[in-house]
Amino acid sequence: MIRLVDLSKTFTSAQGTVEALKNINITIEDGDVFGIIGMSGAGKSTLIRCINMLERPTEGTVFIDDTDLSLLSKRELRRVRSQIAMVFQNFNLLMQKTALQNVCFPLEIAGAAKKDCEEKARQLLRLVGLEDKESAYPAQLSGGQQQRVAIARALATDPKVLLCDEPTSALDPNTTNSILDLIRDINNKLNITVIVITHQMSVVESICKNVAILDNGEVVEQGAVGEVFAQPKTRAARALVYPESSQESAISLEGQKLIRVVFNGGEATSEPLIATMASRHGILANIAYASTRTINGRVYGSMLLGIEEDKIEKALAFLTESDGITVQEVSDNG
Repeated sequence: MIRLVDLSKTFTSAQGTVEALKNINITIEDGDVFGIIGMSGAGKSTLIRCINMLERPTEGTVFIDDTDLSLLSKRELRRVRSQIAMVFQNFNLLMQKTALQNVCFPLEIAGAAKKDCEEKARQLLRLVGLEDKESAYPAQLSGGQQQRVAIARALATDPKVLLCDEPTSALDPNTTNSILDLIRDINNKLNITVIVITHQMSVVESICKNVAILDNGEVVEQGAVGEVFAQPKTRAARALVYPESSQESAISLEGQKLIRVVFNGGEATSEPLIATMASRHGILANIAYASTRTINGRVYGSMLLGIEEDKIEKALAFLTESDGITVQEVSDNG
């Protein structure tokens, strides 16, 4: 288990003081895939570096399995860090070494025999689907293949925790999906705790079980992915989950009022909600915007509907009867 307790980080320079992290409290259970998401500058990378103490928190504590990392000697901290591997956005491979040699590298540093290093490295390259690329140099590999080598290298020391700092932001969508599938597969097979830093909601949706939303160095919301996505409570969370909502104030539909329909994880059905409302009850709706997704057979997201003023109460009554939906009238179109 990883616990961050009242963690803060302040940087001081000639230009002044910056509070990068403010009173962070997060608990990550063993075997979880935990997402930490926020816009650029929210403090995500600083937070992940505090977890393995590459950055020392200004205040607060990092616990791993009830061990306070701030109290450890340098030698003890190195031992703990060997159990916390990291995967980076830009792969950070050694360009003069082959794929096999890159994966061997941390094992060699640990003092393992060359034969044992190569045997384990080949096993890991097989795990990430690159057993035929062991002699290739990074420049000869695609971005996705380089990230697979980086993941294999991270697994070489049998870590308990895998920190992934924007692991797919440099990749195209198809390659991103294959890397996320690989991370999910590693979590399932090896029961490694995975912490994913990202600014992409699609990454969190795809593989994370729990999530914390970071804004200006603070955790503004956290919980199960489905719950946070269902009804984000803060402006920062809504901007990430439903980016279209920032356009609400600009929407004006003459003679109509706006209703926000939030899908809270009800089971997906083949019956179209808006079409049913029109055909059965004669309530026509303009869809001002819609952002919905299906996760594990359940629907999350939101719609903004324009409804004629004299039909608004009837529409609210119909929509409220539907399971897994929260409905509210948007006052003043905002």
